[in-house]
Formats: sequence, structure tokens, C-alpha cells
Amino acid sequence: MNSSLSHGRFVAMSTFAASMLVAASAWAQTFLGQDRLQHVVDGTIKPLMERNAIPGMAVAVIADGKQFIFNYGLASQEGRQKVTDSTLFEMGSISKTFTATLAAYGVARVAFSLSDKAGQRLPALAGSGLENVSLLDLATYTAGGLPLQFPDGVTGDARMIAYYKAWHPAFPPGTHRLYSNPSIGLFGYLAAGAMGKPFDDLMQTELLPLLGLPNTYVRVPQERMADYAWGLTKDGRPIRVSPGPMDAEAYGIKTTATDLIRFVEANINGSRLDETLRRAIAATHVGYYKVGVMQQGLGWEMYSYPTTLERLLAGNSAKMAFEPHEAHKLMPPQPARRDMLFNKTGSTNGFGGYVAYVPARGIGIAILANKNYPIPDRIKAAWQILSALDGQKRPASKP
Repeated sequence: MNSSLSHGRFVAMSTFAASMLVAASAWAQTFLGQDRLQHVVDGTIKPLMERNAIPGMAVAVIADGKQFIFNYGLASQEGRQKVTDSTLFEMGSISKTFTATLAAYGVARVAFSLSDKAGQRLPALAGSGLENVSLLDLATYTAGGLPLQFPDGVTGDARMIAYYKAWHPAFPPGTHRLYSNPSIGLFGYLAAGAMGKPFDDLMQTELLPLLGLPNTYVRVPQERMADYAWGLTKDGRPIRVSPGPMDAEAYGIKTTATDLIRFVEANINGSRLDETLRRAIAATHVGYYKVGVMQQGLGWEMYSYPTTLERLLAGNSAKMAFEPHEAHKLMPPQPARRDMLFNKTGSTNGFGGYVAYVPARGIGIAILANKNYPIPDRIKAAWQILSALDGQKRPASKP
């Protein structure tokens, strides 16, 4: 696959993004009534940080193509280093949306099909419970009950493949959704294999440059380690994510709020992107299953818009994350729609994030924090800010 941006095109995209941020400052004086945007974000995020003892946060919003970044607190408590536009946060499972985009790009390049079977893409799975599971099943957590995490003893490729070979499904493929790192991890692994390069290389040297994200990494390079925030454990210890099986595919990407909101913008309006990449992003917005209150796409979880806070809380609940749910296959799949709210949470032991956007409204938000704090608090904060961005007064929702 030969899809990397030329140096000139990459610089042009980065320059354009920077100019958008500069121009946005004047626009902010009139948006929501002079400084109301800052007031809304401050009034939402500062109490959230205090309630949850969060050291630092970065919040990025987009409205009508204008991007705004708000930084709070400390990237490192020990060094008293402040959060800035350069601070790198762990995204956790928001990484899954990048994995889905990379795989969809491979499909758009006709490297493979979502209907391909796992055993077809990895002969070592012949005769296993995964042999006839499709890549789509893996991508949508409907492979038959792969668990949330690998067992502790699974380390290295050999043990990982042995685990997959020995696994037995609890449900017929395509009937139940159980949120799973091993499921979407294998999806990304097989997609990369079909594209002819290791996943990390495809992500770092091809997809991220195509998206114009110069400050997003699978593995943070040494020269950027000073910008890499330290997370905070529940008992107050500094922590960063440790390597693990399928970490890059499932939860391993690190980024800045500036880069993450650019990714959101690419999902809202990809008109300036490579045409094949535009088609790939649109493919991640297709709904394949109805699961409870939400639709499951590739990486993204979707809700018809307008929606309610109650629906977002239900769709992002612990029950949805930890328990199997009946999955009703959409036949045909629901075509990509702009009048949907797309969202994804992400957590590691020391970090917590959330992304949500509505293409039809041209609004979106990315929240990154160096503490894994309760997901309902992230949803409520994003909802409050998005409601202000949307310019609508919504009925009060019960928490």
C-alpha cells in the first residue's frame, strides 16, 4: 500500500489546521454570545475535575468548522507540568475508532472484505471456534462472546494465537454483542495482515499522516516523552499504559486534544481528505447491529439525533460494557447518516477520554484526562457542552 502524504501536502494540511485555530479566536467573541463558550466549558470542566480529583484535562470542541482547545491543570503532578496544546494523553478505547478507520481504508483499497473469515486470513485458526467468524463479527464484538480482556497469562504472539485457537464461543456469531479487546484487536491484526504490513507501521506511517495528525502515536518517540502526561491511579500513583497483547489495536494510541478534534472534524466533514480515506471514514459510520438503545458501527457507537442524555448513559453503561446483549443485525446495514450522534469512550488505568459529534450539526467534542474517572461524568459533561454548541434548550434529563 502506497498512500502516505507528500511532505508538501502534509505541511499544507498542518498549516491550514493551525490557521483555523487562529481564526477561531475572533469567531469565539460572537459564538454563544461573546465569551460564553469559555464560560460553558469552564463551568462544566472545573467542577468535574474537583469532584473527581483529576490532575489535568484537555477539552477540544468544534462548531461550524472552528476548533477550540481548553487546557486545565497538570500533566504531571510530580513535575508540576501544566497541560498544554502539546500534552499527549492516552486515548484508551477511543483507539478502536482509529483501528476501524485503518481497516475500512484497507477495504476501500480492496485489500480484503469484511465478510472474509478469520481462518481465511490467519490459517493458524483453522479448526478453531474462530475459523468461520467474519471480520465484521470481530469488529462489532459479535464473534460469539470473546471476553473484555485477555487472561493474565496471555503474553506475546505465540500465546495470543494459542488462546484464540483454544477459545470456544458461547453464542452463535452475529447474535450477541460482548464488548471485547481481543475481538476488535484480532480484527485490526487480521486487517493489517491483509494490507501487508504490521499494524503499528500502517497506523503510524500511513493512516495518521493521511489524517494530518502529527502529534498522535502508537509508540511515543523519545523526543516527545516530555509531553506525555502521567496518569493517576485510584490510589494516587503515577502510571502509564503497559504493553499488552493487541494493545495498539484496542487501546494503545496517544494523542493531543488538538489532533483528536481534527480526527473528529475528519468524521464530520472529510471534504479535504484523500477520496479513498473519505470513503473509509463513511464506512465506519454504517450501522450493522441494533444493540439496546444504540447502533454498533465500526468503532463508533451511534444514536439517532436528537437523542437524550438517558440514552447516552444507557448506551455507555457498565452493563453495556461488561455483559452480553442480544444484537439485532440490520438488513441491509444502515447507510451512513449525518443526523446521528457518534460517540466512543476510552480508558486505561490512569487515563479517561470521551469523543462525541453530530455531523448534521457540525458540532463535536473530545475530552481527555489523566485519570480514569466515572464514564457517566464524562457523558454528562460532554452533553452539557454539546447542548450549548447546538444552541438548543433541551428538556431536563434525569441523571
